[in-house]
Amino acid sequence: MRAIEDRGFRARNVRPIWFQSGFGILVLGVMFLIAMAITYNSFKIDVKTGEQAVLIRKVGRDLKPDMELAPAWTKETGYYKGVQPGVLTEGRYFYNPFYWDWEIKQQFLVPDGKCGVRISLTGKPLPAGAILAKPGEKGINSGVLEQGARVRYNWYAEQIELYDMVFIPPGYRGVVTQVAGKEPRDHNAILVGAGEKGVQKETLPPGTYPLNPYETRVSLIDCRSKKFNLGQESDMDFLSSDGFAVTLDGVVEFRVGLEKAAEVFVLYNEDKNGDEIDEEIISKIITPESRSICRIGGSKLTGGQFISGDDRLTFQTNLEKSLKENCKKQGIEILNVSITSIQPPQEIATPIRAREVAKQQLSRFQQEKLQQLSEAQLRVQQLLADQKKEVVEADQAVVEKTTRAEQDLRVAVLLAEQKLKVAETQLEAATNQASALVAEAQASAAVIRFKNKADLAGLAARVQAFGGDGAALAQNMMVTKIAPAFRSILSNTDGPLMELFSQLSKTPTTGRAPTPGLTSQPATSSPAATSNTVAPRQPANAEEDQR
Repeated sequence: MRAIEDRGFRARNVRPIWFQSGFGILVLGVMFLIAMAITYNSFKIDVKTGEQAVLIRKVGRDLKPDMELAPAWTKETGYYKGVQPGVLTEGRYFYNPFYWDWEIKQQFLVPDGKCGVRISLTGKPLPAGAILAKPGEKGINSGVLEQGARVRYNWYAEQIELYDMVFIPPGYRGVVTQVAGKEPRDHNAILVGAGEKGVQKETLPPGTYPLNPYETRVSLIDCRSKKFNLGQESDMDFLSSDGFAVTLDGVVEFRVGLEKAAEVFVLYNEDKNGDEIDEEIISKIITPESRSICRIGGSKLTGGQFISGDDRLTFQTNLEKSLKENCKKQGIEILNVSITSIQPPQEIATPIRAREVAKQQLSRFQQEKLQQLSEAQLRVQQLLADQKKEVVEADQAVVEKTTRAEQDLRVAVLLAEQKLKVAETQLEAATNQASALVAEAQASAAVIRFKNKADLAGLAARVQAFGGDGAALAQNMMVTKIAPAFRSILSNTDGPLMELFSQLSKTPTTGRAPTPGLTSQPATSSPAATSNTVAPRQPANAEEDQR
């Protein structure tokens, strides 16, 4: 039984051959993928943004003693061991780690306010006297890397040094000294041409400049205005024409001319003062020129004339004019010269001052008198102007009134003419209307006349029908008018009305005279006619009977 159970147990743990072989293939596939990933990562060089890589060869030819970097690959020489000259930029590269090694660093970024100078560590040595290296030479390169520039470089082949940018503040000029360049044509010249070694003629205006300090040097010269007291270092004294000692003090305002700033800097700057040049200008230009002009001009005036205001002003004007002309030739602009004090000899100062005070008082009185005369003349002129103004206003009023009267006259004449024309038009219209009325009345009278004639002719014919008896016609017409109501009249046989009709119904007498103007007819009438006259007319209907 136990043997049977063991065989059954073994039977239950036995796996198919295909299952065992599939698991092995899976394990081998996973191991292969891991090996491939390791190999891929070991061969991969991933240079990210802002980075750079330098390759180092492990296998190859050995470098010669004078070689600092491995030369580039060629078919004849192949690869050399060591640092390669090229640089790998951003990207993904694959190199065999058994033959290559590499280093990855950040690219060089020039910060704000700085500029970079490239210095080559490999190449040919510089020739004698050269300062800047040309391509392929070892040394300082020309030009600069400006702020914000991102540079890819091989740190084994070159290095980058940072320097502050040259800042020239307002009111200053930059004197440029070319350290490296071609030799000047004239070695004795103070200033050289562009690109030559030495101090350049053109200066730099205020601003910020990225300059290579190994190539160009800039010295700042202050071109702003400054003031200097003539008696600051020592008394400014001289002799007058009559032998009296005169001492004066004044203020001179000056500045360095922009056109000759470089020349002034070269001629008068001393190394002990650095870039400062004000002391040299005062001691070497302004003070000597002022003393010379004061001594020459002062020797032409007496001691008393230096107290007088007019002579003193003339002396100051001549001093300023001469000092401006002489200093301008040396590149210095004199803006203003003012004498603050003059100390004449005390022996003559008091009487001269008293005389000057008297002169000033006399001048003041004369000025007051002239002022009063001027005020009187001004008052007279003002009164005349007022009078003239009133005359002009009166003339204007006369003109205005005359003009207004003429305008009113013209307006009245125009209105009268218009009314006359309207009256004439109305008269003409009335005349025409009267003529029309007369013509209409005459026409109406003619019509009435013709109508009366027609009516008279008809009436005569009707009377003629009654034999020339007008009374018979009248009876007939009356009977005709009252015929519609004759029925109601006959209903009442009593009364005066029936008597009237009975009289009218009687036969007229033959002896009645005929109506004037009518033709006489026989007096007798037929019974039929009589009956027709008297017989009442029957109403056509009930409505007519009511009427």
